[in-house]
Amino acid sequence: MKNSGETKKKKFKLFDMNRDGKGVYEEENRKPTIPFFFKLFFRKFSQLLQLNLLLLLMIIPFLVWLFTFLVGLKTPTATDVMFAPLYGINAIVESPALSNILDLSSVQMMIPISSPVMNVIIITLFVILAITWGWQNAGAAYVLRGLFRGDPVFVFSDYFYGIKRNLKQAFFLGLIDFACTGILIFDLISMNSLTGQSFGVDFMYFAVFALLIIWVIMRFYIYTMLVTFNISNFKILKNAFIFSVLGILRNAVALIGMALLIGVHVFLFIYTSVTFPAISAVTIVVPFVYVLSAVGFMGMFAAYPVVHKYMVAPVESTEPADSSDIDAE
Repeated sequence: MKNSGETKKKKFKLFDMNRDGKGVYEEENRKPTIPFFFKLFFRKFSQLLQLNLLLLLMIIPFLVWLFTFLVGLKTPTATDVMFAPLYGINAIVESPALSNILDLSSVQMMIPISSPVMNVIIITLFVILAITWGWQNAGAAYVLRGLFRGDPVFVFSDYFYGIKRNLKQAFFLGLIDFACTGILIFDLISMNSLTGQSFGVDFMYFAVFALLIIWVIMRFYIYTMLVTFNISNFKILKNAFIFSVLGILRNAVALIGMALLIGVHVFLFIYTSVTFPAISAVTIVVPFVYVLSAVGFMGMFAAYPVVHKYMVAPVESTEPADSSDIDAE
């Protein structure tokens, strides 16, 4: 890194993808506490904004699907499963009591009409997302790890370098991650409408919810270890589960921080939509500017100290030959 006296930098270079970071402050206490998180977060905020631009590629399929759901053509559809049989019976046998029940079950909602072309587009986008899921997460983890450690970070080039050096392993790990995340979310949504019917259903619902939380925590560690160590996917998944327990306090704080950040933006959108509709569009756009990278940074801040304590530090304290599996770049 060049000295500040050698190169005169401009004050405002927010979207310069390859500008150097501030590096490590030699006398600074870098203990990963909550105050240090905010200090580091605001110090690296401009680089997090740059990273967020790259991470927006991950949500394009969801945005296209949401746009189709909200703006596309819709048809009125009864939400009660008893509407169709009751309607058929009422068409044959007229009854005042049956008509009253039919009226209660005939509440309708607008359901989007999916055209074959739009279905193909959405499916194609999600297939591309599944293929690139691991690569995008690996690139983001490589940048976030550098920001946390105080390394000189060039967001654009480091992002693609993190993908390139983990290309094969990140691909297969990404498929596992994408599949597990999708299955757990699908199960949770599917079982949500069945809760309250029996103890067994409620138990399975909360079991799936708990598994989803555990998987979200494991994801903090999966990509951190991927870009740090030369170990198999099985060991990465096994260690991620172990670290989700060993780092339970840090993990819980990170989850709370993520929930609060997302919750604040959801509240602002609902509040402005009701009281200040003119600025509600702003509350929709703002989260896309920084929330993805901020959530990723919280996960890295929780995960890397645990990984360093149990995996990096023990190897660094042994002979140099034993540290060949650690990424020292």
